[in-house]
Amino acid sequence: MESFYEQCKANNLKITPQRVAVFKALTSSLSHPSADQIHRELKKEFPNISLDTVNRTLLTFAKADMIDVVEGHGDPRRFDPNQEAHHHFYCISCRGIFDFHDSAVDNISVSPELEKRFTITGKRLCLSGYCDNCRSSQ
Repeated sequence: MESFYEQCKANNLKITPQRVAVFKALTSSLSHPSADQIHRELKKEFPNISLDTVNRTLLTFAKADMIDVVEGHGDPRRFDPNQEAHHHFYCISCRGIFDFHDSAVDNISVSPELEKRFTITGKRLCLSGYCDNCRSSQ
């Protein structure tokens, strides 16, 4: 949590009980939760917290580069506290999002045409298909 407090201070964000709770809920999750999922969890401790507050808080954290918004698949936005370089796998059956690391993907080269058109600042790949659980139940 010390890193969270430092990042808030560096971004001139007030450290409120709601912001701390949203961040804790996100970082304690084993998935890539949506604002709605975090909201439902926080309603137990903060009965008056609104979904809008949770969503705005998550987007504020994303704008401050404290968390990431996971690539969309038509579902509600999902959030990821993991700031280390990694990629995602999206299961089209259970809608789970899973982190993975792959040095071959990390080192993928970008075509000269893309480098002319864009300034590339990072690479993140999102694969889709069936996770182990869904594949074995097919």
